[in-house]
Amino acid sequence: MNQALILIDLQNDFCPGGALAVKDGDSTLAVANQYAAEFHRLQRPVVATLDWHPANHGSFASVSGQSVGTLGELDGLPQIGWPDHCVQHSAGAELHPELDRRYLTTQIYKGEQPLIDSYSAFFDNGHRNKTRLDSWLKSRGVTSLTMMGLATDYCVKYSVLDALALGYQVQVVAAGCRGVNLSPQDSEIALAEMAAKGAVII
Repeated sequence: MNQALILIDLQNDFCPGGALAVKDGDSTLAVANQYAAEFHRLQRPVVATLDWHPANHGSFASVSGQSVGTLGELDGLPQIGWPDHCVQHSAGAELHPELDRRYLTTQIYKGEQPLIDSYSAFFDNGHRNKTRLDSWLKSRGVTSLTMMGLATDYCVKYSVLDALALGYQVQVVAAGCRGVNLSPQDSEIALAEMAAKGAVII
């Protein structure tokens, strides 16, 4: 079983002080570093994904003209209006400084197309285009993923569900995840959804 660690969107904008801060988002970093060090020791790949939006991204409430948190539409798909976040080459888009980058094997960028969002590390929200993550993992014979990051109820959930649909075995490290929780139970519901589809929550 060739295993890889996937660290999802551990970026400044999703941590306290960031544009789309997740409550206690930075508390995931110690867990991520612990797992990354172990995977590195075992010579297993460690992948960091990054939300990487152009400044005119259609998911931004400032671009769509809707209020932050409002459910609207973007190119035919449901879309929540988010604050401007993870704009390419901005400080907010950088990986959090507490993440130990020595252990990273590669970085995968997503959300680069202005007219479609990409919560998942594998596909955009319409499954119209893939990122390079699946082909990168398959080229290395990876069949099993350990996943964690930000945010439980969006990018982690959709990345995990896509990984399962693509045939990977998936473990989710709950201690290494935190949620946006637009509704209070969103993270718990997301973890239950992932488990129902076959992910092992550890």
